[in-house]
Amino acid sequence: MTILRTLAAAAALAAAPVPMAWAQSGPPPGCTDAVHDDFDFWLGTWNVYAPDDGPYQGRNTITKSQGGCLITERWEGASGSTGESLNAYDPLAGAWRQVWVSPGNFIDYTGGLDETGAMVLEGEIFYPGNGTRAAFRGTWTPLADGTVRQHFQQQGADGEWADWFTGIYVRVEDDPRADEAEAARAG
Repeated sequence: MTILRTLAAAAALAAAPVPMAWAQSGPPPGCTDAVHDDFDFWLGTWNVYAPDDGPYQGRNTITKSQGGCLITERWEGASGSTGESLNAYDPLAGAWRQVWVSPGNFIDYTGGLDETGAMVLEGEIFYPGNGTRAAFRGTWTPLADGTVRQHFQQQGADGEWADWFTGIYVRVEDDPRADEAEAARAG
């Protein structure tokens, strides 16, 4: 399984001893090239709603670490679903990469900003419960009002793309429906 190998390699790197040069002079400066900021519009703590003033879907917390090299996502769905992703610009591939892990599925995809400033990633989804896999794509679009539209699609066996999830991200501190979200989170 490619995803499990990727996660195992990341864990091994994280557990590796710090090179002696770093211990003496401090860590390297991190990821300072502008491309490492391409996904920064997604950083923050968000309440996520269905489109068109639809119901609360969950909360997503997006943070940046490792000297600006890594973006981590932590999802808590209104229905009790959870998941996490690691996101980074891969200089070896010249593209952004996200690896999503949840109890129900694994997603591994790559891409970058399109001409409108949206992050578009394409790859594959795998469902461990039944062993199926399919082409998958996600688009994160920053909107003029400060929200972000997240749209996922999965390709069917017939080659047609179908909507898988659409959410409107509203920053918790700017959310006029925050009381509704908190009530949903409280159960």
